[in-house]
Amino acid sequence: MKIALDPTPFHHTHSLLEFPRLAAELGYNYLQLTPHRDFLPFFTHPKADDALVADLKKACAEAEVEIASVLPVLRWSSPDETLREASARYWKRTVQIAVDLGVTQLNTEFSGRPEQPEESEAAFYRSMEELVPLFEREGVHVAIDPHPDDFVEEGLAAWRVIRGVNSPNLGFVYVAAHTFHMKDSPTDIMEAVGDRLRVVHVADTMDHHASHGLRYITNPPGNPVRVHQHLKIGDGDVDWQEFFGGLAENGFLDRPETVMVSSVFAENENAQEVSRYQLRTMKEFIGGFQ
Repeated sequence: MKIALDPTPFHHTHSLLEFPRLAAELGYNYLQLTPHRDFLPFFTHPKADDALVADLKKACAEAEVEIASVLPVLRWSSPDETLREASARYWKRTVQIAVDLGVTQLNTEFSGRPEQPEESEAAFYRSMEELVPLFEREGVHVAIDPHPDDFVEEGLAAWRVIRGVNSPNLGFVYVAAHTFHMKDSPTDIMEAVGDRLRVVHVADTMDHHASHGLRYITNPPGNPVRVHQHLKIGDGDVDWQEFFGGLAENGFLDRPETVMVSSVFAENENAQEVSRYQLRTMKEFIGGFQ
């Protein structure tokens, strides 16, 4: 298993090419690259050319840090066919960038709309018809997260959608910060997904169902919002013994291709301290199950 830093908290203080050195300074051997204005922005065409990709690869080599995974967020399940078609084109360039970086693991979101679930699922499968042959030909694996505010938000329901594509090159992302939106227990999801669980994001969150649904109050009542946080381990309600125990039972902790990502976004003012804490705490939990 690879333990990677998500550098999102540092997007406003460091340049793209500084991320490898920063990760090394914080004790990480791996990076996960998330949407960044100079690399793979949210929803639009990748902005990195071959020269920038080569510079990033060089920066990684100099820092002795590898890119474990690349995370694009593109509208490949959009009910708007124009946006879906554009997204498929953006995905093709994204895969080329990943291959040029020597990265075989990508992870992403479904990126559809919860108020149009059937239309979004249909768009997703149209995109799969176009993109899965590319994934298989290039030897990349794409893991998908049922993100809050997507057309599928529950864990086992999302796994069924992924399984329906019928390709070993697609798998599942378990984001601990989304635990209370996925309905199903972490262990049930991990057991069902098996070795197609390829990426986990480690961040804590509060249980928004607590206090009879009044943990968070939005006005007016009934707003169609999805509330969650990406806090450091221990600052929320995630059962970390259950989470890491499920990963151990799944075999995730022992497979060389899997990626565990520190994914804290809520404490940018203490991002370096939090990143070190996350790495230390993740290793302590892992050690307790090995």
